[in-house]
Amino acid sequence: MPLSVVILAAGQGKRMASDLPKVLQPLAGRPLLAHVIETARRLAPDTIHIVYGHGGERVREALPAPDLHWVLQAEQKGTGHAVAQAMPAIPDGHGVLVLYGDVPLVKAATLASLVARAGPRSLALLSARLPDPAGYGRVIRDGAGRVVRIVEERDANREEKAVEEVNTGLLAVPAGRLRGWLAALRPDNAQGEYYLTDCIGAAVREGVTVEAVVAGSAGEVLGVNDKVQLAEVEAVHRRERATELMRAGVTIVDPARVDIRGQVECGRDVVLEINVILEGTVKLGDRVRVGPGCVLRDCDIGADTEIRAHSILDGAATGTRCIVGPFARLRPGTRLADDVHIGNFVEVKKSEIGAGSKANHLSYVGDTTIGAKVNVGAGTVTCNYDGVNKHCTTIGDGAFIGSGTMLVAPVSVGEDATIGAGSTITKPAPAGKLTVERSRQQTVENWKRPEKKPD
Repeated sequence: MPLSVVILAAGQGKRMASDLPKVLQPLAGRPLLAHVIETARRLAPDTIHIVYGHGGERVREALPAPDLHWVLQAEQKGTGHAVAQAMPAIPDGHGVLVLYGDVPLVKAATLASLVARAGPRSLALLSARLPDPAGYGRVIRDGAGRVVRIVEERDANREEKAVEEVNTGLLAVPAGRLRGWLAALRPDNAQGEYYLTDCIGAAVREGVTVEAVVAGSAGEVLGVNDKVQLAEVEAVHRRERATELMRAGVTIVDPARVDIRGQVECGRDVVLEINVILEGTVKLGDRVRVGPGCVLRDCDIGADTEIRAHSILDGAATGTRCIVGPFARLRPGTRLADDVHIGNFVEVKKSEIGAGSKANHLSYVGDTTIGAKVNVGAGTVTCNYDGVNKHCTTIGDGAFIGSGTMLVAPVSVGEDATIGAGSTITKPAPAGKLTVERSRQQTVENWKRPEKKPD
């Protein structure tokens, strides 16, 4: 059966106390809704419809994609009303999977099981068993264990509130039947809204089988309504991602203090220290060690490389056996060959550094090509920007750049050249020679330091 996914994302989220729409609140560095869309795509549906309302244009602008069909819910009249807005674009022959933009952790495998249970004569809903079910609608079963209806907590009596099995709101159902049930909904409840859950009772009355698929964990169905719940979901997500890596062989010193915010591929015997953040697409080779407080975004780190404490790597790639940091910054376009050392308070941007080269202290290397076995002394700056354009520096194999050197691009330093400390180089430095540029030192006699005049 073809599948249409409907994601409800129109809620205002007043309890967030935020100007940002609820479904755009960040989880692991991405909007809540982005997580739901990603999971939906794993099911390879024919269409994905997103019902939006509050902050609608901001939501659409934040998540542009050609496979998303946006449906405006101009008035928020409940979940049943929201789903009804998407139904005109869904053929009767489709199955419909209803998801929520603020329930971001449900797994694709769970949803696949839910879809598999739905058919021409069956409706499948996702339930969960919670020790504290407060706030959720309860799944009411008959004496034979069959689902007969869902009762929202506001409308539940004392006996019904004691039920621990709750409705998550996620369900799969044939489109033709759902269309009829939605048309028959009435706002006869404490909120005066059209509840999607009332379709469960309609299904039972028509003799349609209602199957409740119980979620594997409570964390999988957590919804987000305020910043406290957002933090709870973040903690569950963090733990799940860390667990995946540890089961794959990664050593994580403290899983509660590592954030995996992207797609991470790790070799054998990788070690992640505390407070590490991995974002985007990150590849860590065998025996890579990432020190405390490091942030890696869209990086490819070669085997046996050590990223020392509090370093930030963004769009960078290293060869094998490199040492980066502590307190180093590698910006986009940085490429390190094997055995390169980038030390404390060194920043490298859009540069290639050859095998065995070192820049160990307090330097800036930008728009530069550095050969093999080059030593860049402390305080060296490649002056690559003239206020309008960026210019390139080239340093040949085996060169030695003395401390405090300014290399004013465009400029080149030949192979095995030596630049004397404190030089400002504006012309090509020839290979194999010492180049020094310094003004003559002098002492001014009888000079006195200026003094402040008394008030």
